[in-house]
Amino acid sequence: MIKKDVFPAELQELAAFARVISHPARLAILKYVAETPACITGDISEFLPLSRTTVSQHLKELRRMGLIHGEIDGLKVNYCLCKPTIRKHLTAFGEFFDQIEAAAQSCDTSHC
Repeated sequence: MIKKDVFPAELQELAAFARVISHPARLAILKYVAETPACITGDISEFLPLSRTTVSQHLKELRRMGLIHGEIDGLKVNYCLCKPTIRKHLTAFGEFFDQIEAAAQSCDTSHC
């Protein structure tokens, strides 16, 4: 048994989402895909100071989490955001921190 399996599925999913978006290159890729009408793998590599192989690995993680999807167009792949999945994760993240904030004990905030 893996230790993370003792935690509820919703916490595991939040952690997986946080892990995927925790890399600045993945955030840059998401931003680029959001701002670019036709996003092709090679274009992303030209935008970031990373090799195509490294960009492909980051794209794989974003696809695995369902944050982007790609359409094959000959030898190229056009990427788009998967807005329903992004919205789902953002809502879950927001609800989680709303619960944390509501349950937080009062303390001296001068240390924050």
